[in-house]
Amino acid sequence: MRHVIGILAVAVTLTASLIPWALGAGSADAADKIRVVTTIPDLKALAQVVGGDLVDVESLTRGTQNFHEAEVRPSMMLKLRKADLLIENGLDLDAWADVAVEGANNAKLVRGGPGRIEVSRGVPVLDVPGGRVDRSMGDVHPRGNPHFTIDPGMAPIVTQNILEGLTRVAPQHRAAFERNRAAFVARLQEQMTRWTAMLEPVRGAKVVVYHPVFVYFLTRFGLAQVAAIEDRPGIPPSP
Repeated sequence: MRHVIGILAVAVTLTASLIPWALGAGSADAADKIRVVTTIPDLKALAQVVGGDLVDVESLTRGTQNFHEAEVRPSMMLKLRKADLLIENGLDLDAWADVAVEGANNAKLVRGGPGRIEVSRGVPVLDVPGGRVDRSMGDVHPRGNPHFTIDPGMAPIVTQNILEGLTRVAPQHRAAFERNRAAFVARLQEQMTRWTAMLEPVRGAKVVVYHPVFVYFLTRFGLAQVAAIEDRPGIPPSP
């Protein structure tokens, strides 16, 4: 139990540390800001870090929601209609975003458009199925596990993808985006050293999860997922 509490404490520390960095933006006029929409809150925080006071960022979902099955609402389409950039996780975590974009009627955000960025580009994907995949197997992703943002070590890749997306829609601000990202990555590297030391005593510990969300986090810090409470991913266990 102490091992589990320690792991959760690091995860909470990570999240708490990201928030001040994300909210440290200045006070540029709202009308001049780049309007960014993200599919999940993790990406909202990272977009704010890179964009600083040059962006206004909204998330289409809340942290308490199941990101796999978010219900597309008219309010989502309204946000997307006004957006300059849509940042999505990818790997089928937020495939519902295509429906929202279609309803928003914003040509910049269609797949392949200048205002669409998938941050999974360049991520070393884990849990890629080796054989046939169908719905009888539960919530299995053919392209691999999409929950890479839970690993803080993936933030440099994710923020670089965000930087490139922001630069496409506002190339005149690339230098500012690069400075913001560089400062964030430097602080992150310092924290990674501290977090790694915190978890070193439990390296190799066996961990049971409810849903296979933590594989990137566990792999990063040398922990082993040995079982999941769900019978199949996304299928609640029987009482």
